[in-house]
Amino acid sequence: MTDHLPGRDTSLLLLCDHASAFVPPDIAIAPELLALHIGVDIGAGPLTHALSARLDAPAILGTVSRLVIDLHRQSDHPGLIPTISDGHAIPANIDADRTDRIARFHAPYHRWVRDQVRRARPRLIVAIHSFTPQLETGGDPRPWEAGILYGRDDRAARIAIDYLRAQGIPTGDQEPYSGRLLNATLDRHADGQGIPSLSVEIRNDLIADPAGVDHWCSILTNMIDAVRNGLALNATPAQ
Repeated sequence: MTDHLPGRDTSLLLLCDHASAFVPPDIAIAPELLALHIGVDIGAGPLTHALSARLDAPAILGTVSRLVIDLHRQSDHPGLIPTISDGHAIPANIDADRTDRIARFHAPYHRWVRDQVRRARPRLIVAIHSFTPQLETGGDPRPWEAGILYGRDDRAARIAIDYLRAQGIPTGDQEPYSGRLLNATLDRHADGQGIPSLSVEIRNDLIADPAGVDHWCSILTNMIDAVRNGLALNATPAQ
């Protein structure tokens, strides 16, 4: 299940793993969980749609809740089908048919991404996510408005971090978590193919309504332009 937005500028590819709160009827997950950050990256889907339209670039969005299966995990990851998330139990996942869920949701999504990368060979891949200001299970408040995550290749990320900080935006470098530990989609489809990439995390209270989405669409449009220009001017081997 995948939402594919067309775009003429195929040198850029936008991804949104956690765009949807959809749960199929045969999987019983409490509806009240689906409006929380554990069910969907709040605001990330609308922001990806807006960026795709603004940049005229293709986008691929997941269309199932991360509580059904987390598209941003390797297929053998123990958290692929979560049985507990930020303190909330997910009983329907305890005895879930892992093979069935991978076949229905995880594999088709990653085939779409793989095929787009093979077909267009983009020069930059940007993944859009959002994060909660504070976990329910504790931890410190997250003060950043945006975070930039990356794996081994930091070419695009360094430009993005510098750009956002120059705009006065509190920006985390590998915050609120590290892309070295959690970067499955880009590890597979970007780093693994030698394509520069970065993952953008926006604090979800900032993109929870259309005005916030529009504001951050403008910021990220300019950021992506800066990254693309910087990559073109400073072409260097992956670090």
